[in-house]
Amino acid sequence: MDIENLLNKEIIKLKENEIEEPISKARRLLAFTLNVSKEYLLINNKQEVLKDKIEEFNRYIDKLIEGKPIQYIIGKQNFMGFEFIVNRNVLIPQPDTEILVEKTIEIAKTYKEPRILDLCTGSGAIAISISRLMPNAKVFASDISNEALKVAKINDKENKVTFIKSDMFKNVNEKFDIIVSNPPYIRTEEIKTLSKEVQNEPIIALDGGQDGLNFYRDIIKNASNYLNPNGHLCLETGEDQREDIIDIIKQNKNYADIKAYKDLNGNDRVLIANYT
Repeated sequence: MDIENLLNKEIIKLKENEIEEPISKARRLLAFTLNVSKEYLLINNKQEVLKDKIEEFNRYIDKLIEGKPIQYIIGKQNFMGFEFIVNRNVLIPQPDTEILVEKTIEIAKTYKEPRILDLCTGSGAIAISISRLMPNAKVFASDISNEALKVAKINDKENKVTFIKSDMFKNVNEKFDIIVSNPPYIRTEEIKTLSKEVQNEPIIALDGGQDGLNFYRDIIKNASNYLNPNGHLCLETGEDQREDIIDIIKQNKNYADIKAYKDLNGNDRVLIANYT
């Protein structure tokens, strides 16, 4: 079977199983299977595919239908122009989070040698992106999961980030100019309503408690003990959580000048507060 017919066959299968973006995902998986570019598939669409490669491709398609995220099948995800290794132990970095990195870097540029902590680092995408884009920054990253930290350390090819095994601030012993976090913020009861793909990501990185705000309460309450004067707290939020989190920040009374930012889809995504 040639590339064109094989793709068409599997695209139909994905559509029948209501898989989102079936054409893009099928092409990406076949390119991965054959170790070629997606452009190669278009140019050589009449090329015959070996039987063992067809079988391998079919296995990947079946995993996709079962709900396994394509990023876990391929083992990587692009974020901020960099390629990150991902597996079932870490949340898959999403484009929506790039605004958090961009705003954090904007603030970091106001410091000569900023010290930055990324809480709940997961794959390390936020911390590592900042460290690569800001060579003068000293970046730390913490996570409760040993398996997640293993992935993050592999992703830190330049070996510039200091990783800390910690349940939130428990093992953090320094102060910072910026604390940034994309914490778990999905309401517990909502997790079972999410797509099969999202449900296959680590629950520990999704579950924010009954109202989705457990980690925000912890971070906002304790971050002031780890921020230098005039430091900043930068948080990713769920699209319907802005006002609730702003209320938590205001009640704490350690923060001022709260600013909110939307992602590329126009959804509320980032809150930044100045520690006074």
